[in-house]
Amino acid sequence: MASDEDDDPTDAGTANSTSRLEAFSDGVFAIAITLLVLDLSVRPSESPLRGVLEAWPIFLAYVVSFLTIGAAWLGHTGLTDRLTRADPLFMRLNLLLLLFVAFLPFPTRLVAGALDDIDEERVYATMYGLTLLGIRIFGFLLDEYALRERLYSKAHVSAELEQERRTILPVVGGYVIAILVGLVAPRVAVGVYCVIGIYLVVPFREVHRLLFRRS
Repeated sequence: MASDEDDDPTDAGTANSTSRLEAFSDGVFAIAITLLVLDLSVRPSESPLRGVLEAWPIFLAYVVSFLTIGAAWLGHTGLTDRLTRADPLFMRLNLLLLLFVAFLPFPTRLVAGALDDIDEERVYATMYGLTLLGIRIFGFLLDEYALRERLYSKAHVSAELEQERRTILPVVGGYVIAILVGLVAPRVAVGVYCVIGIYLVVPFREVHRLLFRRS
C-alpha cells in the first residue's frame, strides 16, 4: 500500500521533462559553439604572421558568435534553473531558440569569408545580424512565456530577475541599429555585435563590486 510520502508520479514526470529539455539544449549549445572553431582558417600568404593578421575578420566573427552563444547559454541556464515544469508550448519555443543557435555557425562562416567583396559583406552581415537578433528575441519570449504561465519557482522570481529583463529593449535596439549600419558598413556592424556580446557576457556589476568593495 502506498504511503503519503511516496513520490508523486506527476512531479517525477515533470522533473524528468525539464531535465531532458536542459540536457538537449546544452547539447545544442555545445555543438554550435564547437562548430565555430572548425571554421577558423588562415589564407595562404607570404608569411604566417601576415596570414594571421589578414584573417582578423574571421577571428572577430568567431569571437562575436562565441560571445552571443555564450550569453544565450548563460540566460538559458538561469531560465532552466528557475523552471518547475515545462509545458508543450514552452518546449516548442525552446526549439525555435535552438534553431537560431544551431544556425549561427553558417552566417558566421559567410561573414568571415566575405573579406574582399562589399556587396557580399552587406548580405552576409545582415543575415548574421538577423540571426543574432533572433537568438535574443526567442530567449526573451521563452522567459516571458515561463513567467506569465507561472512555470518558474516563486523563490526565483525576484527584483534581480526583473533587472535582467530590463536589458532586453536596449539590446534588441542595439541589434536593430547594427543591422541597419551593416547595410552601409558591414565591418562596423560586426564590431557593434562584439560590443553587445561583451555587454551580455561580462558581469560588470559583479566586477565593480569585487573591485570597489570595502575591505
